[in-house]
Amino acid sequence: MNILLLAGSPSTPSRSTRLLHHVGERLALLGHRYVKLHVRELPAQALVHADFADPVLKAARDQVAEADAVVIATPVYKAAYSGLLKAFLDLLPQDGLKGKLVLPIATGGSQSHMLALDYGLRPVLSALDARHVLPSIYATEQQIGWSAETGLTIDPAIEKRVSDGIETLSASLTAIREVAAANAFDPIPFSAVRCSV
Repeated sequence: MNILLLAGSPSTPSRSTRLLHHVGERLALLGHRYVKLHVRELPAQALVHADFADPVLKAARDQVAEADAVVIATPVYKAAYSGLLKAFLDLLPQDGLKGKLVLPIATGGSQSHMLALDYGLRPVLSALDARHVLPSIYATEQQIGWSAETGLTIDPAIEKRVSDGIETLSASLTAIREVAAANAFDPIPFSAVRCSV
């Protein structure tokens, strides 16, 4: 199962991207593979002009298509997820998230922006035909810290939500893998077996 970490922050470093990478590292400890896609590293002109023929954008869309799950991280500005992320999501086909599990993550200046995920981002993810959008994880700037000495520090309440999100995503991917494996083994029905005497 392939997991895509999709970073929608226009700045680097950023709290949302650091939290996203933390989630990826935790998923890796559970045996899951992931790849990273930072939207800010895509060609700006092609992104803004929605140049579907651009090979770099095509490769990015292919990464989304190949993923079984997508963990999306974004900062919240003025009660909305980043315009950079919106520009990229607009390049996906109408069913660009079909069959995929999606875990949305966001960081913002205050708790008042928390609903931006549920009222702004979640409807877009559903419109892209996501298989299931897991409960969102939102953290304020005060709840996510970083220093060169100690690395990432996360408020215990947010760490609990992160752990719950990782556990749900991991369990869901495992269940999907088991169903796929069971369907791959398709024994010949007994009625189709011809006996010769």
